[in-house]
Amino acid sequence: MMSARGHILIVEDDEAIASGLALNLGLEGFDTGVIGDGAEAFETIRAEQPRLVLLDITLPNRNGLEVLHDLREVGDSTPVIILSARQAEFDKVAALRLGADDYVTKPFGVAELLARIEAVLRRLDASGERAGAVAAGSPGAGRETDALLRFGDIEVDPDTHEVTRGGAPVRLTRLEFDLLRYFLEHPSKVFERQHLLHEVWGVAHKGPARTVDNFVAQLRQKLEPDPNEPRHFVTVRGSGYRFDP
Repeated sequence: MMSARGHILIVEDDEAIASGLALNLGLEGFDTGVIGDGAEAFETIRAEQPRLVLLDITLPNRNGLEVLHDLREVGDSTPVIILSARQAEFDKVAALRLGADDYVTKPFGVAELLARIEAVLRRLDASGERAGAVAAGSPGAGRETDALLRFGDIEVDPDTHEVTRGGAPVRLTRLEFDLLRYFLEHPSKVFERQHLLHEVWGVAHKGPARTVDNFVAQLRQKLEPDPNEPRHFVTVRGSGYRFDP
């Protein structure tokens, strides 16, 4: 019987690491499964729809970044935390741009990984609650147009997570959408990068400020009329970022 806390799929070819993760997650109340082959991972994730995936990059037959790319390409938003021995910033940025929800380098402490898992799941749960609150709290709750948030030619539906630009759909990763919504909920306020890491990533994140820079750059590329001269996602020199509707 599946645990009430949900199913976490571990995609890891190192048996010692995989079994250790399964044991610790089991103690935290999660149901777990383990796959050690990259070629099987995509189909298993699609079939099982786990609550979260721990995905190693270096796997036999297919690497984790390819698996992540294919998941996001078909619109699968299952939360994914990348596990990797690669510590280069390039690899972290690549994973986040592909739609990873977090990136943890090996060797890692079990307590830190568990905290990051909880943060991703909290963010997932909170995003659903906030979306419902926006729809329910609108004067015309039940009418789709009343729930839409707009700036420029952009429309954002916080309930369905759909974003359009000039009527055409725009595909955002989960974290890109969460950052966009945070900006929309706090217009014209200046936020330091560490504040955004804490509020949007959902944990006292110690990652580099460049993580935020990369995500803001992605939002500009997808949503600004001219990404090189942003109107909405504005850099405040020496402070951080401000969203101007």
